[in-house]
Amino acid sequence: MLSQQQLATMLSLQNKMNTKVNEQWLTAGYGYLRAAMVESVEAIEHHGWKWWKAQHKDLPQLQMELVDIWHFALSACIIDYHGDVDAAANAISAQLAQAQPHVQFDGKDYKPDSQSLLDNLELMAGLCAAKRFSVPLFMQIVEQCEMTGEELYRQYVGKNVLNFFRQDHGYKEGSYIKTWQNREDNEHLVDVLSSLDINSTHYSDDIYKALAQRYPN
Repeated sequence: MLSQQQLATMLSLQNKMNTKVNEQWLTAGYGYLRAAMVESVEAIEHHGWKWWKAQHKDLPQLQMELVDIWHFALSACIIDYHGDVDAAANAISAQLAQAQPHVQFDGKDYKPDSQSLLDNLELMAGLCAAKRFSVPLFMQIVEQCEMTGEELYRQYVGKNVLNFFRQDHGYKEGSYIKTWQNREDNEHLVDVLSSLDINSTHYSDDIYKALAQRYPN
């Protein structure tokens, strides 16, 4: 389960990243749930659904897709609450407090905790196409992909900070060095995340500083 502090941190980071891209992002009309729908379909592909050929579930790729979906879902939630990050955090907390995940869609009741991962991914894609997002459904999918709320938080913050780091070091201008010491920045990020305290109130700042220490001058 995600804590109130973790939700506040993630929503704040998402707001900052979106503002960095476009200061008027709240009213720009970007299709965040459309993006989440596309990522949901990509997750279905990584799961495998074709009965006419041999396929294997790619769990690491599924987890990466979920982190991307969470970026878009948080953005949509902030828009719903007109930029009020605290209100968005409270709304997500209220959804997470549900005793049992329950989704009503197209006049039918669904219980995500009794459905397969594939069916839940399909349901999430359908909801996003209808401009809706269910946090309890998403967290059920996170669990089915063998992730904890803490791991979602760790990967989300890491990816968000890395995006900031890239932008601050010339990613847009083309001067950013993505590979140093014969390793990509994603690999350095994995090392950094494994060395830091996830419960630190300065967790995102700690990640940024650790990346900066490794990055070539």
